[in-house]
Amino acid sequence: MGRKKIGLIGAGNIGGELANLLVMKQLGDVVLYDIAAKENFAKGKALDLEQATSQSGSDIRVIGTSNWEDVAGADVLIVTAGIPRKPGQSRDDIVMTNLPIIRDVANNAKKYCPNAFSIIISNPLDAMVYEYRRVTGAPREKVAGMAGVLDSSRMALFLARELNCSIKDVRAMVLGGHGDDMVPVLSYTTVNGVAIRQLISAEKLGAIIDRTRGGGGEVLKLMGTSAYYAPALSAVVMAEAYLLDQKRLLPCAAYLDGEYGFKDLYMGVPVVIGQGGVEQIVNIELSADERAMLEKSGASVKKVIDIVKAQAPG
Repeated sequence: MGRKKIGLIGAGNIGGELANLLVMKQLGDVVLYDIAAKENFAKGKALDLEQATSQSGSDIRVIGTSNWEDVAGADVLIVTAGIPRKPGQSRDDIVMTNLPIIRDVANNAKKYCPNAFSIIISNPLDAMVYEYRRVTGAPREKVAGMAGVLDSSRMALFLARELNCSIKDVRAMVLGGHGDDMVPVLSYTTVNGVAIRQLISAEKLGAIIDRTRGGGGEVLKLMGTSAYYAPALSAVVMAEAYLLDQKRLLPCAAYLDGEYGFKDLYMGVPVVIGQGGVEQIVNIELSADERAMLEKSGASVKKVIDIVKAQAPG
């Protein structure tokens, strides 16, 4: 059996870290794609990564390219293409800038990688993954957005630091849109099975929720550019679940067609990812407060998706 093929669309900070992680985990051969103006940059990163394999012992090939024919037939596509937000911008501020970019990527993916499982990272996440799937016409189970895994990992870290406990024992769940209205679900957040409300005061939990919602902005303000280590690993977790048929239960942006009371939008919900892609959307019971927060988050997502729909050709 030959190795799987993984296409990374965008060779910037996240793309480079994605490639590095995929090589270290030996999940498949990597094609690092970027636009023609950045082709040498992509080739340089690929060469640098391949030169490191003699020390890591990873028998993985990496190529850099600006030719979609090199990406053809990929089993997985991870899309980071787009202009990252700048300090002071919200994710929604860049929707019109990144809309034509995601459409171009989607048209090429439809032509060259029709059977790939696509993981979208580009912001504003929920709107970009919606448009990507609309343009490709891919089955709903083959297109997902990476957001909830990242947001949940940020919350898990803040909880572990507050409790001075091992992060391995913390299980956090953040649903909803990837924005200021994301929904940290405390009733499903535990430390080795112990409900988080038994361990941390309501006041401190409120502060952690606020920090989680602003987690990306905090990194952006400090670095002057968007985060890339945590987002990259979050996407790799999803790719690994698909490639290895792990049946992972993960919070991801999935297409909703009635689930949780929402139709025709992408938003973060608990899903099972295995060899079929998004194999199941898991309906969990939410408290009245959590349901209200999810409704608010869904309304925010819908506003941005409506902007995207209004710009649709034809």
